[in-house]
Formats: sequence, C-alpha cells, structure tokens
Amino acid sequence: MARTDSVPTYTIRQLAAFVAVAEWGTITAAADAMHMSHSALSSAITDLEKALAVKLLVRQRARGVKLTPTGHAVLERAKMLLHHASELESDARSEAGDVVGPVAVGCYLSLAPTLLPAIIADFTRAHPRADVDFREDTQNRLRMLLDSHELDVAFLYDLDLEPGLETVTLDKREPMVLISAEHPLAGASQIRLRDLADEPMVLLDAPPSSGHALRVCAEAGFTPAVAYRTQTFETARSFVGRGLGWTLLVQRPAVDVTYEGRTLVLLPVVDPSPEPVRVVLAWRKDALPSRVAQTFTDFVIDVARTTRAL
Repeated sequence: MARTDSVPTYTIRQLAAFVAVAEWGTITAAADAMHMSHSALSSAITDLEKALAVKLLVRQRARGVKLTPTGHAVLERAKMLLHHASELESDARSEAGDVVGPVAVGCYLSLAPTLLPAIIADFTRAHPRADVDFREDTQNRLRMLLDSHELDVAFLYDLDLEPGLETVTLDKREPMVLISAEHPLAGASQIRLRDLADEPMVLLDAPPSSGHALRVCAEAGFTPAVAYRTQTFETARSFVGRGLGWTLLVQRPAVDVTYEGRTLVLLPVVDPSPEPVRVVLAWRKDALPSRVAQTFTDFVIDVARTTRAL
C-alpha cells in the first residue's frame, strides 16, 4: 500500500493554472485560455504556492506577473508532469484498442517537405485516433524542445548531435552540388568542389546544414565566397535557379525544378568525396514514451527498414 505521506498536496489543475499564467503573462489572459474565472485561477496559484511552501510568482499591478527564480525552476518540472499526466490519460484510453492521443514530432527544416507528409499521412491512416503535432525548426532548437519534453521524437541529420539522445538511422544522403541549368558545368557528370571556389555561393544558413557545408568546402581546400544566406531550402534552390550562385545540399526533392519552373542540375562531389549524412529519428535516452509516441517511433523505423523510401 502506498504511504500517505508520499501523496502530493498539490493538484494537476493547480499545475496547469501555474503553467498557463507563466505562458500567458497575466492571470486574466490565462483565465480566459483555461475558461476559468479570474478569482478561481488566482486561488489555484495561491493554493499551489501554499502546498509547495514557496513563492512562484509576483503579481504586478497592471503589468502582469513575474516568475521568481523558484518559479522558473518549478515551471519546467510542472510542464513535464503535465506532459506525463496527458500521456497517462492517452495510454489508459488506448488500452481498450488503437492508440489514442497526441504525439509531438519535430523535423529539421529541409527534411520536412519531402519526409513529413508521407509519414504523417500513412501513420494517421493506420492509427486514426492518434493526433500528430509537428514542429519544423533548426536542429539546435529541436534539441532544446526534446530536452524540455515538448517533443517526443525528432527527424534530424546526424550532424553535431550532443550526448543524451537515442537515435536510429533511417536513411543516408549524399551531399550534392546544385547549379543552374545554364551553368558552364551543367553538362558534367560530377564536380570537384574547388572548381567553384571563386564563384558566389548560396548558403542554407540553418544549423547544422550551414556548418556542414562550410566544413566540406574546407576539406576541399577553400573558404566559399558566400553571396547569399537563407534559412529556407526552397529559397536557396530558387536563387541557384536564377544563376545567383551554387549551393551544397543534402536533401533532394523528387523534381529538379524551382518554384519558378527553372531547371536545376545536381552533381555528385569528387576529389574529395564528402561522407554521406545520416537521417535519424531521435529521442531523449531518459524519455518515458507514451504508447502513441512509441507506436509512431516503431512505425517510422518499420517504414525505413521495409521500404527504404524516406
């Protein structure tokens, strides 16, 4: 039998009220978001502070609320507890049948357009009661969201990954040079990267792609003349299509045409040939996945191993 002194004296509803106030910045806005009265939400915060015997926030007249140092520390733990509580509810509902509830998926920016639509469509077709919520972002930002348990899993490149993540390889991608169809080297079957050393480069400036491209150029013996920087994969392709420079990309769409209908040419790199880049599905090693999150992970791995179509 559980010890009665181990039962928390605070409630999930109180934690939810505190998180809402912290995120909205005012008690009034948080009360509206939670469909509670101002007084009821304020009382929930007061009761939580009494239960924890700490001051979580300072109410500032006409200026919202300000979290105390303790409030900032409690906020992250509160979010985690709410996340696990939501997973417990989803798992309980799933026991009677198919998986039910949300799974939070992250995806690196340039991978998302060609990877996410098929995965989400096939997964939700197989599990219609699952709810996939996805987030596109740079890799360092996605890692932060994994650490804060705001994401269950993320599709990443195996580049500059920090310790603490469990990964499974889904695919390997060869770095390719992208030039316009009017470029003098467009008819070649392959290219030496240093042949482009004096030409303007369009850099996909979204970590880790930017760092990887610059390292590959350094291995070829030069520093590229970066003329344009963009965080958008399709913008980089469109600039190249206009003849504004060349770029080095790992991701390749099904068609080598820009949004404007301009033809692009992709060439493999030789002398030296860069190492392939692995596409991985990643999650925290200490994560306690919900049933729907584990089902999504197993589904993706199975697709990668059986079709190799990612």
